[in-house]
Parts: sequence; structure tokens; C-alpha cells
Amino acid sequence: MSSATAAVRVQYRPMLESDIPAAHALSQAVHWRHRPDDWRLLHRLGGSFVAECGGSVIGTALWWPHGDDHASLGMVIVSPEAQGRGIGRELMNRLLEAIGERSTLLHATPAGQPLYERLGFEVIGRVHQHQGTVAHRAPVAPPPGTCLRAAEAGDGAALVELASRAAGMARAQVVNELLCIAEGVVIEDSDGNPVGFGILRSFGQGDIIGPVVAPDAEHARALLSHLAATRTGSFVRIDMCDEHGLDSLLSELGLANVDTPIVMVRGKAPQADPGIHQFAIASQAFF
Repeated sequence: MSSATAAVRVQYRPMLESDIPAAHALSQAVHWRHRPDDWRLLHRLGGSFVAECGGSVIGTALWWPHGDDHASLGMVIVSPEAQGRGIGRELMNRLLEAIGERSTLLHATPAGQPLYERLGFEVIGRVHQHQGTVAHRAPVAPPPGTCLRAAEAGDGAALVELASRAAGMARAQVVNELLCIAEGVVIEDSDGNPVGFGILRSFGQGDIIGPVVAPDAEHARALLSHLAATRTGSFVRIDMCDEHGLDSLLSELGLANVDTPIVMVRGKAPQADPGIHQFAIASQAFF
């Protein structure tokens, strides 16, 4: 069978929850460590497509809306046996059609960067993936006049506002979903107002910390060290934004920099509030 003939037989359709086992198998085939539950979260939060051939799922692509003006995309996977047939590009075209006029973010490997550039994406930065078994370290005390506490059900609106300002785009859907399934810690001022927060959840082979949102590195250091201390001796991952200023803490915690994907945008890059910063993202997929 020629590759051209095979390509004609590929069908594209929206992803169903029943496709998750096949999607998980694809991610394992390319050595991504997502669990079925990670796939369920990704599927629940956004839109998605699969490529199917002969009744088997051979490709996936997902996207996530962040309000009316922004979106992100990811989990673009094509089975190693089916690569080189234009399936990835067709999945991308379908994602971009669904996304419409939203400015769109993604994380790219060097191998994927040329395709994304041809589709109109430009490099705007990098994310630094740190991971490892957390070493014992006493948590950093919060700055004077602030205190740390566990996130509560009533914090949703305040944390959504902080996250949206820090990211420069709407974060209600992501933050509210994470608060339902993850552990959160809030740093608040002397008046009891949240000024930053961090979230930790199960992911891949252990846990992932993110987002971490704070006014400065001192506040972020307290949040990150507190969350990491709850997982001493366990595997933790954290995806740090550029110029985060926390390298020494990450090193002390045993979280090595293992990868540095490129951040790309199609359209206008989000404009964050300079008074609040996103030090770590929630996911390389939905940011």
C-alpha cells in the first residue's frame, strides 16, 4: 500500500472519552508519561480530534480555550508508524479552524518548531522543565506580614483573578477545575487577602506543581518550598517560566532541569499584569 493511498484512508473526528485508552497508548509510544487520568483532565477541559485508520486511533490533537481571546494547543501525537504522511499537519489545521481568531499558544520541541512556524507561530520564550525526587529541605518562611494556608473552596474567585492577571488571559476554567482535584496553598497579606498561590496535583509518574502565582520571587519561593516539602522523597515535576529567579531553590530540592521547550504564539502574545507573575505553569498543554 502506498503512503498516498494510506493517507486517503485516514479519517478525522472529534475525540471521545472512549478514545482515552488509545490516546494513552499513543503517548506511551512516544515516551510521554501521562496517565489515563491526565488524559481525562485534558479532554474534559478542551476540544480534541483524533486521526483514525482501520479502526485504530493513530493521532491526537487537543486545544483549550482561555476566554474568548486566547487558546492553547498540545498533545499533538502521531503514531511512530504513521508519521511522515501529513497527519500531524492535518490535525493542526483542524485545531486552528476550531480555535478561530483566538491568539494561540503552544510549547514546541526543536523538531516541531519548523511546522509551527509555517503555520504562523513565532517564538516568544521558553519553559524550563524541572523534575526529580524531592530532597529534604525546610520550607522557606513567607515574607513578613504574610502567612500561608491551605486553599479553601471560597478562594476560587480571588485565585482566578490572580492567575488571569499573571497569565494575561482568562484562567477561570483551569483554576476552578484544578481546585476541585488538587491541593492548593495560598499566601495572604495581613488583611487576609490572597496575594499568591500554588497548586500540586498527581501527574505522570508522581506529582506536578503548578501554577505558582506570586507578586515576586520571595513569595514564590515560600509557596514552592511549602508544596515540595509535602512530597519529600517523591517524584515531582515543575515547569518554570523564563527568568523565574528560583534556580538555587530548585537545585536544593533536587529538581534538575531536564528539558527546555520553546513557547510559541500565533497572534498577539498575552499581556500580563506587571504586578503579579506566573512562576510555574499548570501544564505544557493548557498552560
